[in-house]
Order: sequence, then structure tokens, then C-alpha cells
Amino acid sequence: MSMRWLRRAAIAGSLLAASASWAGCVDGSPLTGVNMAGAEFNSKRLPGTMYKDYVYPTAQDLGYFASKGATVIRLPFRWERAQLNLMGALDAAQMNAITKVVAAAAPLGLCVILDAHNYGTYHGKAIGSADVPKAAFHDFWTKMAQRFPDASQVAFGLMNEPKAMPIPQWAEVARGTVAALREAGADNLLLVGGGRWSGVHEWFKEFSGISNAQAFVDLSDPLGRTLIEVHQYANPGYSGTTTDCLAPSHFDRMFASISDWARANGHKLFLGEFGTPGTPECLATLDHLLTLVSNRDVWRGWAVWAAGRWWGSYPLSIHPKDGVDAPQMSVVSPYLGK
Repeated sequence: MSMRWLRRAAIAGSLLAASASWAGCVDGSPLTGVNMAGAEFNSKRLPGTMYKDYVYPTAQDLGYFASKGATVIRLPFRWERAQLNLMGALDAAQMNAITKVVAAAAPLGLCVILDAHNYGTYHGKAIGSADVPKAAFHDFWTKMAQRFPDASQVAFGLMNEPKAMPIPQWAEVARGTVAALREAGADNLLLVGGGRWSGVHEWFKEFSGISNAQAFVDLSDPLGRTLIEVHQYANPGYSGTTTDCLAPSHFDRMFASISDWARANGHKLFLGEFGTPGTPECLATLDHLLTLVSNRDVWRGWAVWAAGRWWGSYPLSIHPKDGVDAPQMSVVSPYLGK
């Protein structure tokens, strides 16, 4: 065995030990990382076939981002795959796949946010409707908490972009779910997304007479372990579906306003989705967005959209290709938490 190999092994071991020291969803350390997309893919094929219609990340995928300094991955998945029938048992295959991700993340010091990527629905029916009662949503998350009780390793993102229901209806569902989880004894970190698309740009805009700022101002958690999750894309219209980007300064006022709101009302924020293509214009905006969420008194962290080995030529992909870093990584890496 060569001395060069031994030296590399020693360095790798030191890095692994150092990263593990950062482990913890609830220890107050910065949660900075990426969305690891794939398990939510092909939502029209439900439940679909694992590794044909959708994919979970590998230990290699996690290791790459941990080596860059990430401390968190947000793992989107579909509720319909995790629980095939409302109020029923959790699906064994999905739970095994998620468990493998959590197990691979643990020694790397990565907090795993389990993100129900359903837009406020189950098989297209809104939560809180006759078809999908609130109790079914509470049931799902309390069962997930029983399956993943280690609060140091796993956090729960209750619902991605709940656009299928009015803001006050989602706020009521979210409050009830936080209460149900705490009553069940779960002490995991919880992330509650704002209504509609959870956009920073419309946090104070009223829809049917109420804004996210009004609906979530009094969101409470007896453990103080709930973050308010917001999203913000950089293109005109804020959809994240085009390749042009607004100027960096365009975002100053909206981020200052939501930061002031969180500070005044005792909330902590998490930027759960944001991202840009790798053009020079967009990288400048991406860099500025990262500076805007670096204030630790109100921002607990962020997850860039998006990693995942099935993205192909997707412009916002931050996943390496053929061993080469994505252009966005040169901007993101200096802001990662480790």
C-alpha cells in the first residue's frame, strides 16, 4: 500500500469526521445545501416504478455535495408513493429507499429534509376537501415521524408550494399538522411553506383578502422548531422556467421586507428553492441572492434548486456532469456551511 494512498485515506477520514461534527437538523447550525430531486419525478405515473419513473439519490450523490460543504439536502418525494392509500400504512419500498438516503447522509453530516412535493394535493384532490380530509394529512406526517424519529438527522417539509388551496385553508392545515406532530411526541424540525407558490416576491400580496404575511404571522410551535419556508426564482415572472435573470438589485427590497417581518414576529426563515442557469448574468444574481439570505438572525439556511442525476440538460441543474462541476457550483460553494 503506497504512502500516497495512505495520505489520501487519512485526509478523507479527517474530512468525514469534520463533516460529521456538523451533523444535526436541530442544533442551530446553518442548513445550507441543495434540493436532491428525482423521487418526485413523473407525477402523472403514480405510483410508478422506482428507478424507471423516478429515482432516489445515491451515496455518491450525497458525498459530492457534502465534500463541497453542504450541511442539508432537501429530498422531494410524492405523498402518493409514500402512502398508497389515505390513512393506510406507509409503503415499505419507499420507506426503505428514504431510509437508505438518511443512512448515507448521517456520516456525511447532512440533515435530510423530507419534502412532500405535492402542491397541496393527494391524487389531485386538495387537502381539506371531502376527498382528502385534514386528518389524513395529519395521519401521514405522524406516521412519518414514527418512521423517522431522529430529530438530529431528519426534518419534515410539510408541503411544497400548496397552490391547490387558498392561503387561509393551507395555514389552518399547517397549524393543525404542527400541533398533531407535537402531540404525537415528534421533536423534528418542521418546515411550513407559505401558501400558493411560497414566493418571497408575493409574501405581502393579498389573495382573497389575505396574504402569507397575515396568515402565518402567529404560527407557533411549542418546541420552537418550525421554520417558515419560502421560494424565489430569479427570472421575470419568478417561475424558474426561463433562462433569463433579473438584475441582482431587483431582489433587495423583497428580501429586506420578509427579513424584517420575520425578525419582528420571532420567525426563522428557510429558502427552500431558488436557482439560476449558469450564464454570467444569472450567476451574478445567484451570488446576490446568497448574500441576501446570509443573515443568521432570521435565515436558518437554504437549498439550491436543484441537484439530481436525472436532470440531463436542465438549465438549473447543479449536478456535476462527467466529473465536472456545474458552473453554479463556483458561486454556491463559498456560501456552504462547513
